[in-house]
Amino acid sequence: MITPHRPGERGRRTPRIHELDAVRGLALCGIMVVNTWQHTRGELADKARIPIDLVVENLFQSRFYPIFSFLFGISLVLFLRSAGGDRVALLRRLVVLALLGFLHTMVNPGEVLLPYALFGLVVLLPASFMPRLAVLLLGLGTTAWAVMLGGGMILVPGLFLLGMAAMEYRPSPRLTLPAFLVSVPLAVVLGYLWAFTTTGGRVVALYPLSGLAAALAYGTGLLLLLRTPLRGPLTWALNPLGRMALTNYLLSTPVILLTLPLLAADPTRLAGFGLSAVTIAAQIAFSRWWLARYRYGPLEWVWRCLTWGEFVRNNLDR
Repeated sequence: MITPHRPGERGRRTPRIHELDAVRGLALCGIMVVNTWQHTRGELADKARIPIDLVVENLFQSRFYPIFSFLFGISLVLFLRSAGGDRVALLRRLVVLALLGFLHTMVNPGEVLLPYALFGLVVLLPASFMPRLAVLLLGLGTTAWAVMLGGGMILVPGLFLLGMAAMEYRPSPRLTLPAFLVSVPLAVVLGYLWAFTTTGGRVVALYPLSGLAAALAYGTGLLLLLRTPLRGPLTWALNPLGRMALTNYLLSTPVILLTLPLLAADPTRLAGFGLSAVTIAAQIAFSRWWLARYRYGPLEWVWRCLTWGEFVRNNLDR
């Protein structure tokens, strides 16, 4: 159970966990690739699959939103700690996210912000009153149930809960390498079984299991790289993306929609990767420029102001 802080600490800023920003930035990159590919396929008259579709399906699709969902559960715990355990503030935060998601749905049907907010209201808010062991067990059970049904968006509530439990238990960093070494071959084997099993003989749980294993491999793999000399360039690129994830996620939608006719005209579908790379590079540059001047990204700042119902100072102290 999340315990309140002492009086007078409401809304205080908690230290950022930079590794989480980097992992969130990585997830945002993968989601950009998947969203571009999905929108492109939706525009095609000929839905025949080509090799690039297999690459996206087996390396990107369903591999990054689990990371984002898990981190969403972690962020709930961090927010409640900074808010001194104020559940009313959490309620407002989720309602504001639902409104942003609703507006985004009007131009991008099927987007995730609205479901995230609704799942947060129905699952995470009540779970914040529960002991951490109950949250962990409920997260494991809910995730297993969703896997058996074939995954998709129904995986999100369980991953929310597991992220919440992980933040409460804070597992040892020494588990990162074993988790990586187990998840990589597991993701490969499960993905292979899904890809090369005939449709009639497929087990619906294979695809979500392979996605979860790959998500764990990507996340733990990045955490391991952050322990090497590559930490500098990786955090340089990924942390700003992660800190402004809401802004960058929403800005990617008009980019994809405006270029969709050109993407659909490319028979190789490689243009989607090119667009994703250019967009991500531009977002890194913009995010670094913005965060050199302000505490929060543009929409992150709006979200914070609406959550607290007051003007929040955004300029960095000079």
